[in-house]
Amino acid sequence: MVAQIKALYYAAAATTAIAGILHLIQASNSLGFNLNTGIFFIVAGIAQLFWVVPMIRRWGMPWYYVGIGGTIVLIILYVITRMPDNPITGRGGPISPMAIAIEVFQAAFIGLTVAIIVYESKRK
Repeated sequence: MVAQIKALYYAAAATTAIAGILHLIQASNSLGFNLNTGIFFIVAGIAQLFWVVPMIRRWGMPWYYVGIGGTIVLIILYVITRMPDNPITGRGGPISPMAIAIEVFQAAFIGLTVAIIVYESKRK
């Protein structure tokens, strides 16, 4: 049972790390033609890579909630920027396989972190 619980923390850390790495790859692909987008991807990628630490070190509920909230914001921004005539870019962006992979890993991070919160709530 303890190994399974540890696996939840490591899996959550892995999903946010992969999403962060993919964001950094997207940054390197977009910096040449859109500086703002590139900077956004760098900030998102660094934040997601940082979030590995609170998950592995088990920093506690406030950190888990902030991680979920930040990841939800990233998902919402992705969805909004895919819509035509959106208020952020003014046009609908393309849907790439890399973007889909990022969204899947982010959704997995949220699900795993919610499972961790449920586990820690029941444990107390």
